[in-house]
Amino acid sequence: MAIIDRSYIRYARYAVQAYIFLFLLYAGYAFHHIVGQYEGSISAGGLTVSTLLSQADRPASIEGFLPIGALMSLKLWLTTGFFDRIHPAGLVIFIAALVMALLLKKSFCGWICPVGALSDAVWRLRQQLFKHQFGMHRWVDYTLRSVKYLLMALFIYIILIKMNPGAIASFIEGDYYKIADVKMLYFFTRMSATTLASLVILFLLSLVYRNFWCRYLCPYGGLLGLLSTFSPLKITRNNEACIHCGLCSNNCPSLIPVERLPSVRTPECTGCLTCVSRCPAKGALEISISGRRTLHPVVFIIFVTLLFFGILGIGRHAGKWQSSVTESEYRRIIPTASALEHP
Repeated sequence: MAIIDRSYIRYARYAVQAYIFLFLLYAGYAFHHIVGQYEGSISAGGLTVSTLLSQADRPASIEGFLPIGALMSLKLWLTTGFFDRIHPAGLVIFIAALVMALLLKKSFCGWICPVGALSDAVWRLRQQLFKHQFGMHRWVDYTLRSVKYLLMALFIYIILIKMNPGAIASFIEGDYYKIADVKMLYFFTRMSATTLASLVILFLLSLVYRNFWCRYLCPYGGLLGLLSTFSPLKITRNNEACIHCGLCSNNCPSLIPVERLPSVRTPECTGCLTCVSRCPAKGALEISISGRRTLHPVVFIIFVTLLFFGILGIGRHAGKWQSSVTESEYRRIIPTASALEHP
């Protein structure tokens, strides 16, 4: 029996996740500094705000944390042709995630999403701290997994069905949405006791149950998972080559029983390729295209990175990246951001 080592897949994934996570940390810090200058809470070093800041200074990538606004913008774009000028990067990133799900499984969750990367890191920390494995009854697991789909259905009903394009356009052009990114920043920098307690609970639950947020609560992942069922790519298992070592099932972040399946079709699969990277038997686990031919893992990794960053590049080139909110609008709205309520 031929033994193979595909650990490079995991390390490539960790590298992509780490790059995006660290970049977003830097973007968050830069954005905090910019917002602070508008608030007057950070010294401008004797320079005027207009000297220090321009729209190009604002890291547009932070808009990836506004998926609900992006869903609204997507409907408005598809129904009216109007592309969100307030947070265009958020819409571009959202489109990239949707396209990736349709073509490359839920690979946005498995390779790009910083929350998914953080969840993976928490689980690896837990493995170092505790050896005991905590299980969950399958019916409890099924029930909890339905929560993210219920939340997803709620957002789809409110935004895609109930809200008309006029209401969406009015919201997008309003003061609240213009600083929705600032409000998201305040979620972390001006955290309430309730928010802090919720995050601590989620952290502790993630130590006990792998990827608790992603598996049970994330409506974004629920939507991408449903779209990923249309992807032509699937993880397939060759029973004749399989040695039934259990490494694929035991290491799957989504707790999928890969060893017992001829093909992984569940929307829970994030396309992370952890199962493929752990499999020691040559030809036992492969990425198949419509069940007919196999795709080399390196090609898959290249496709994931090129598709995501390629769509972002197209958005930049088309002028659909930097916000059109003016500095005078920031000066007017940001000082009152804490008092500004959702319309």
